[in-house]
Amino acid sequence: MKQLTASGRRTGPARIPRLAALADRIDARTPAHRDRALDGLRALALLAVPAGHWLVGGFTLDADGGLHNASPLTTLGGLAPASWLLQMLGIFFLVGGCSSYLSYRRRTGTARQWTVGRLRRLGRPVLGATAVCALLLPVLHYGFHVPLATLHTASTLVVQPLWFVAVYAVITALTPYCVRASRRLGGWAAAPLIGTVAVVDLLRYGPYADAMPSWISLVNLLPGWMFAYQLGVSWADGRVGRRAAWLLLGGGTALFATLLLVFHYPLSMVGVPGADRTNSHPPSLLVLALAAAQSGAAILLRDRLARLLGRPALWAPVVVVNLSALTILCWHQVAMLAAAVPASYAGRIAGLTAAPDSVGWILARLAWMPLFAVLLVVIAAFARRLETPWVRTGALRRTAAGVLAAGFVSFALAA
Repeated sequence: MKQLTASGRRTGPARIPRLAALADRIDARTPAHRDRALDGLRALALLAVPAGHWLVGGFTLDADGGLHNASPLTTLGGLAPASWLLQMLGIFFLVGGCSSYLSYRRRTGTARQWTVGRLRRLGRPVLGATAVCALLLPVLHYGFHVPLATLHTASTLVVQPLWFVAVYAVITALTPYCVRASRRLGGWAAAPLIGTVAVVDLLRYGPYADAMPSWISLVNLLPGWMFAYQLGVSWADGRVGRRAAWLLLGGGTALFATLLLVFHYPLSMVGVPGADRTNSHPPSLLVLALAAAQSGAAILLRDRLARLLGRPALWAPVVVVNLSALTILCWHQVAMLAAAVPASYAGRIAGLTAAPDSVGWILARLAWMPLFAVLLVVIAAFARRLETPWVRTGALRRTAAGVLAAGFVSFALAA
């Protein structure tokens, strides 16, 4: 039987009353000025990160029982188009730029105070996660006899997503300059950034590539990821409308296709072990073409998404994901490792510790991903507190956490 809620809406027979009541409370507590579409886009981009890493993050098992990184993209090139859907960092930076502009405009203190506050919010979870993992290393090695190779692999996987937080922190600190650029150039403020990446790509892949220094690609690191962030600032500033969004969608799609079909850029948006070229480390022009198309689509769909998220049942999960943003980024690899490391003692298991070299492995990995999600939820229940201000933590403890974090990163880089 269907029941009527207090607002007169009918609920389905399978709807759980407690969850429905919780969703209604979350919906009622949401401020009227909250931009639900931005939060929805951010949640979508956030969930794409663990989904992508879990799908292409395979392992091989050596003779001593140690785990080593491997990717199904090495042997299954047909999987590359999936990375076009799961690479949503362009959306994340777009929303980040938009949200930062709105927050910067509402600030009550100086620009410096605003920047310091934002950087602290980004730094606490990263520092906490790496410090905790550093403490776990000797426990796992000496207490549970986890092979050193496995610990190196695990450390690399944990540190790997944190480059994103570091780059995002640098770009966030440049928000005041992005705002000025938007007020002077409008939506065209992002043009010099994509132009810089295009020039660098020409230098490193063009006819004179052999004469270029190896570090030239690093020039793309900041403008490559700042492109979508600047678009987000201009969008929030009212300088990017629907006409510009259609231009971004059409132009980005055309450029993406041209780079793949004419200039033979790598198909995968993520790095493939053993490949000569990569699109994402640092970002190539193909990444920006995808980001442009994604940004245009996001801007065009904003109003429709906002209406859709007016439903409490859809809005509540979005709120939960956004509140756990950095927890998801910092701990999703740990969730996968929490399943793979114990499984390594049982030998080669499809989708976990067996080599990712077949379609069967992909199907097995998809079957394991719900377990990874459950483990992430369990870990997040404890790790979520690292996102809150460290009110009772003195300078000595913060320094100790910093030393532990630095040691953990060094251990990972040494691998």
